[in-house]
Amino acid sequence: MATLNCDMGEAFGLYRMGDDEGLMPLIDIANVACGFHASDFNHMRSTVKLAKKHGVKVGAHPSLPDLQGFGRREMKIGREELANCIIYQVGALKGFLEAEGLTLNHIKPHGSLYGMAARIEDVAHAICDAADVFRVPLLGMINTLHETIYTERGHTFIAEFYADLDYNDQGGLIITREHEAKDPEKAAAICRRAVTEGLVKSVGGVDIEVKADTICVHSDTPNAVEIATAVRGALGH
Repeated sequence: MATLNCDMGEAFGLYRMGDDEGLMPLIDIANVACGFHASDFNHMRSTVKLAKKHGVKVGAHPSLPDLQGFGRREMKIGREELANCIIYQVGALKGFLEAEGLTLNHIKPHGSLYGMAARIEDVAHAICDAADVFRVPLLGMINTLHETIYTERGHTFIAEFYADLDYNDQGGLIITREHEAKDPEKAAAICRRAVTEGLVKSVGGVDIEVKADTICVHSDTPNAVEIATAVRGALGH
């Protein structure tokens, strides 16, 4: 059965983003922001505590160093520097997990870093270089460098599908700077098809092959709680 995951813990200082309190009881695994696209040390700690309260497993959600752009702008960074950037972020979250008696469950790159790793070899290898340190599974998309390079490097690969993002005709994610609300029942139906048939309809009407070991809902999608509730029901949770 597919798990439900959420990118969350994305508040910063006095700024608020997403309904983590409403989402946490609905999900199985949380991808917690590590301070470079969102979050800070206080919000990382509180998000880990919230996950512990609800028995949710926690993974790191490292980003390009782009707080103003919310990690959704591409940057040119060399492989070694990028690996160090990711190790820094994951290490910070791991400290808060250890403080709460939890273990790091996985790593899932955020936003543009995720998209770049799907198609740029050095970026995918940088993620693996960092993952070599922590030895936890990596989330990603099939038929991309996520799948080929992560598995070639010996990392456990967890195939991910998105409930609240569209796919282009080539099977890539359309990553927007701000996410729009989605119809919860339509999102649930799309997820059900992804799980049962391994297919999703692209924006151009093409059936794209997908795999959904885990399904993502973004906490910054305006009606994320409603989407997560509908998808959870569709998955039979």
